[in-house]
Amino acid sequence: MQLVRAMGLLATVAMTVGLASCGANLPQTASLTTDASAAGAAYPSTGPQKAEAIPSPYGDPVATATGGREVIENPTIADVMAPSPLPEMSWGSADAPVTIVQYASLTCPHCRNFHKVTYPEFKRRFIDTGKVRYILREFPIGKTSGNATIALRCAPPGKYLDLYGKFMEQQPQWVSLEVRPDAIYAVAQQVGMKRAEFDACLQNQGMIENLKWVKERGRKLGVVGTPNFFIGNKLIKKELTIAEIADYVEQADQRGTPTAAASPQ
Repeated sequence: MQLVRAMGLLATVAMTVGLASCGANLPQTASLTTDASAAGAAYPSTGPQKAEAIPSPYGDPVATATGGREVIENPTIADVMAPSPLPEMSWGSADAPVTIVQYASLTCPHCRNFHKVTYPEFKRRFIDTGKVRYILREFPIGKTSGNATIALRCAPPGKYLDLYGKFMEQQPQWVSLEVRPDAIYAVAQQVGMKRAEFDACLQNQGMIENLKWVKERGRKLGVVGTPNFFIGNKLIKKELTIAEIADYVEQADQRGTPTAAASPQ
């Protein structure tokens, strides 16, 4: 009996550790499967459409910037800001001297912590004052995050950040090793999404292909986990504090590129 209890405890610990990890090089054992749908017409696919079920990009076994993928060693601002098939989800002045791009996974506790602890002051001090343009890009790690990300993109643009915040704040209620669509929908419906819209969204092949493009661009730029940030063309592979953001902004030139001194990895 004690051995059984010990094995159960070890399984619980293993699950907790897995869910608490934001590194993209952890094994993902399953993938979201979806069919092409007419709902995808609003988000044209960047690749050929297929009628049969195909795997989602979010269940890749190893999500790293290596393994044969092309990675830009020193990306330029033009590389970082390459046009996307999906609208950039951005806040702040388009003319802000500094642009900060965050790559995030909805199941990542470090992304959750940044959003809860740092983002409110970041918004007040730098976004609302016109000093920073903030861009949030999807980098889902694992099938649960992938399904939630698809739902997130189906929300009206004006409710995107609201739903993103709800997914972050309510992580313990919907994140699990198995995809639980009902739990994901329980969050999405809080911004007015109907069940029929949600179900159609998960079958939106055009959306999935375009989100795959967003994630692959991140990998090409060197993103391997979350949260990762670009300030100008500098990649920072860690959760930023408000003090670090202030330091980067102060040292940035008018093109939004931080000095070499402000580049902890």
